[in-house]
Amino acid sequence: MTTIPIIAALPPGIALMAAGCAAVGAAVAALAWWIAAVLRSEDLEQGDEWRYDVSRINELRRADWFFRLLQPAIQLLAIANRNIFRDNLAEIHREIQAAGMSRFWLAEEYLGKIELIALLCSPFYVYLFFGWFGGGGLTVAALFVILTAWLLRRRLAGRAKARLHRIKRRMPFLLDLLTLLMEAGSTFLAALRQAVDEFQGHPVAEEFGRMLTDMNLGKTRTESLQAMRDRLADDEITSIIGSIIQGELLGTPLAKVFRTQADVLRIKRTQRAELLAGEAGVKMLLPAVLVMVATVLIIIGPFMLNYLEFGLAL
Repeated sequence: MTTIPIIAALPPGIALMAAGCAAVGAAVAALAWWIAAVLRSEDLEQGDEWRYDVSRINELRRADWFFRLLQPAIQLLAIANRNIFRDNLAEIHREIQAAGMSRFWLAEEYLGKIELIALLCSPFYVYLFFGWFGGGGLTVAALFVILTAWLLRRRLAGRAKARLHRIKRRMPFLLDLLTLLMEAGSTFLAALRQAVDEFQGHPVAEEFGRMLTDMNLGKTRTESLQAMRDRLADDEITSIIGSIIQGELLGTPLAKVFRTQADVLRIKRTQRAELLAGEAGVKMLLPAVLVMVATVLIIIGPFMLNYLEFGLAL
């Protein structure tokens, strides 16, 4: 209580500086206390209603520290995203699953996380561009905030695409291993468990591991395959899983189906490599023309300058 009279007795400039330092110190102390309290807090209590959603949030709080730290703000943005980006939520959810991220994320919540990261970058953008452009720097900073959110959104799509590419490259080998194990007398569950252990740490093992978990929890083989197909939502993988499901319904031995689909994947990979090789020549045409023009200018340029300088003078 004696701090305020002491500050009031100081000269105006020093008093203002002291009050500012005290406010900043109080803000930093409050922020530190809040972060410590959030990280130390226990799981949310479960009521009779929305039991699954509370369990999902608790798992997400354990899996992602950013969500745990800023959960109220993310969920507030998620409410707005449900109305604003209603048509895009299904695609974002598919990309979250394909990217191998936590299955506890909802599309609108992850979009809220992206938006919050972009908003947290706004003070830096304002500080950077306000000094360069003055009042117009606020507009530039706002554009960079939107650009940051868009780049983070594209990063999610890129992660999903790269992970799907890794899965399709390694899946023929996993199908071959399943074929060999089943032809050697192993059951499908035992073969799948051994194949997952063999490719441990790879995205293809993660997806087939989730399929194995679903089967252990009581789902049928067809339902587990359909769940993996819906998670990845890729045309090639959908075609392969559809062929496996059809073969099982028709009574075709799974070992034969796996061998056939592994060969199909290898053929498609070869065709994709040939397509890229064919496109490489077209893509190299423009750089080759630019290099040729630059070479011609380097060779003929000195003669042209010499002619323009001395030839015209003559």
